[in-house]
Amino acid sequence: MPYLSLTSWSLHRNLGPLRWTRWDETARTTYTETQDQPELLTLLELPATLADKGFTSVEVCHFHFPDTSTSYLQTLKQSFQQAGIRFYTLLIEYGDISSADTGRREADLAWIQGWIDIAANAGAERVRVIAGDAEPTDQEALERSANGLRELGQYAAARGVKVVTENFHALTSEADNCLALLERCGEAIGFTSDFGNFKGAGKYKALARTIPHSESIHAKAQTDAGGIPDEDEFIRCMDIVKKAGYEGPITLVYDGPGDMWEGIERVRKLAAPYFTVK
Repeated sequence: MPYLSLTSWSLHRNLGPLRWTRWDETARTTYTETQDQPELLTLLELPATLADKGFTSVEVCHFHFPDTSTSYLQTLKQSFQQAGIRFYTLLIEYGDISSADTGRREADLAWIQGWIDIAANAGAERVRVIAGDAEPTDQEALERSANGLRELGQYAAARGVKVVTENFHALTSEADNCLALLERCGEAIGFTSDFGNFKGAGKYKALARTIPHSESIHAKAQTDAGGIPDEDEFIRCMDIVKKAGYEGPITLVYDGPGDMWEGIERVRKLAAPYFTVK
């Protein structure tokens, strides 16, 4: 049976400053750009809070980590263990491993490896790596991405972590490329399907192709200006999940206005029948 999960992005206005990683073309290195946000809940408090609300697992964006010291990561790992919450995926939100710029690509691969080390120390089961920002028609970029994912997959496996990628950013905006990466990488990587990332008339056919290969579902609701989900659209996506016989985490994604917990609850109510009826 599928089980209930949440992404920390659904609470991004509550978890304190966002620490975005950027590329400095002049200095040829990464830097951190901090976006102020109120800290209504600390990352260390998040697992127990989710357990109280009936969640089973969580996926955490890398920019929500206030500290990556060994002592902090061990404390975070203990907070998950004590709450009985699975740290399912550390979502790495930066990196272009498809880049034709060799220096940029190698720097990003090394930076991602550093976050794989962080994931291992924090007890994360997986890391999500973005396949790339290249255009989906660029077959050379697809090959560079596959090579990078295989390399990162091997690096992560040696540390007890699995690499997954996602239909996220330009290169994997088409199902053909998603499936091609999985074929080229084999067991070195897994996949996450996000309801909101395929666009256009072919969205539902694309989801139907990638969901059977997925070990995480980002159940992202499309909301109006008031934060009310498009129920028909969301249910259509969930029906695809059900038809595929998917049994992993359903990670709720809310990115609308207003109180984030209230928004999460609206999405949860739509998803609830799929946790009780196989």
